[in-house]
Amino acid sequence: MLPVLWSFRRCPYAMRARLGLASAGQQVSLREIVLRDKPEAFLKTSKSATVPCLDFGAEQIDESLDIMLWALSQSDPEDLLAMPALGHELIAECDGPFKAALDRSKYATRYQDSDPLEERAKASAFIAKLEAQLGASPWLFGMAPKLADVAILPFVRQFAHIDQTWFASEPWPAVQSWLAAFKASDRFMRIMQKYPPWQPPTRATPSPRADIMHPNPAFRSA
Repeated sequence: MLPVLWSFRRCPYAMRARLGLASAGQQVSLREIVLRDKPEAFLKTSKSATVPCLDFGAEQIDESLDIMLWALSQSDPEDLLAMPALGHELIAECDGPFKAALDRSKYATRYQDSDPLEERAKASAFIAKLEAQLGASPWLFGMAPKLADVAILPFVRQFAHIDQTWFASEPWPAVQSWLAAFKASDRFMRIMQKYPPWQPPTRATPSPRADIMHPNPAFRSA
């Protein structure tokens, strides 16, 4: 029986979990949920009540990065784990101060004690660091993606989508090209496939639909 991945298509945490599973060639039963109407079965499964959650029945993995690391520990055909320590430091900065500033910029009404432009400037400092790291390379550590690329790009995408005109006008050509290549890749298009929300079983439908997420192609442009 396949493990169940509870997911929400547009969540950057769920995106990177799906990317890690896809790179590793791990099949899962994907259950898409609506965050404003979380199924009871999901709430009973996820201790944090957040996506993604990978459910094996007897145990669960409730953090996106942990899901990636589990999947790649099973199989890492693209050598995503073969990266320097700086890659892990960049992921930690992405998940910490960058995501905090991103949220305070994107969801200004939730953080009324914060100035969204000041928070955008804080987030921009991380983007500038990525710009310097990329240099003339297509990926953070050379000619092939690593865990850091896959773990960070969904959040850069989220930040860019707050104000795409502004983001495109900033002096970050390497980051802009990096993000564009990611969004145009077969891998991204595949993991962003739309599925209807999962429904619990009823007498009329005793076997609830669970879409199978298959392993998919590498990061080549479509």
